[in-house]
Amino acid sequence: MSFAGTDNYVASRELQLAVNAAVTLERPLLIKGEPGTGKTMLAQALAKSLDTDLLQWHIKSTTKAQQGLYEYDAVSRLRDSQLGDEKVKSIGNYIVKGKLWEAFTAEKRPVLLIDEIDKADIEFPNDLLQELDKMEFFVYETKEVISAKQRPVVIITSNNEKELPDAFLRRCFFHYISFPDENEMRQIVDLHYPNIKKDLLSVAMETFFNMRELPGLKKKPSTSELLDWLKLLVAEDIPPETLHETNSKKSIPPLYGALLKNEQDIHLFEKLVFMARR
Repeated sequence: MSFAGTDNYVASRELQLAVNAAVTLERPLLIKGEPGTGKTMLAQALAKSLDTDLLQWHIKSTTKAQQGLYEYDAVSRLRDSQLGDEKVKSIGNYIVKGKLWEAFTAEKRPVLLIDEIDKADIEFPNDLLQELDKMEFFVYETKEVISAKQRPVVIITSNNEKELPDAFLRRCFFHYISFPDENEMRQIVDLHYPNIKKDLLSVAMETFFNMRELPGLKKKPSTSELLDWLKLLVAEDIPPETLHETNSKKSIPPLYGALLKNEQDIHLFEKLVFMARR
């Protein structure tokens, strides 16, 4: 296979090479980058490109590695035994398959997304080392080994909230998604809003990139936030002249709540506008 993006996902040349390299090496692809740069959407685009299923395992702070393999529902079995249900005779009826089990036993090679792995406990990546390396695991309750029919394409995303163990990193192919430059961003916008007015887009892009360059900004607006903002500008029929005033530091951008997501950044922007007026 050769991944080159899709009709609704722009992949840089470097990202295309990273995806294809990970598939060739049969190693998980570890993707890092600013929130909103399309890490999760990459797995969706890859599954679409391969015309295969996407299995998504969204990680939380309470997620354990075992949940990705399977879980034994002992409570349900106890309840059924009290009710005299015949199901209790087979322990396999109480094994709940996890996303790795589903990926390993899929008839068609799937794409497995392990999303935001850095949210979990520090030991979480280490607990998956053998399963991702050997592509098999043992089910103690049923005494069976679950082996992958074919290696799934594994995409792992991280927002860098915590460092990942070296042993885990060694088993991955790594790529950092750099923030798109203006030309790449225009390609992304064109996929989502092909009919947007060119003059509005030009001024909005200038406003957006100027905002990202503000010193002291706690959270820079991301690609997804730009797309949300453009959608609102079009829906509210905001004229380009209003944004021109923003670029000349005469006012705060209309509908700025789509771009700035905390009070510290809003106060900073208001202060800069006030100082520019003086």
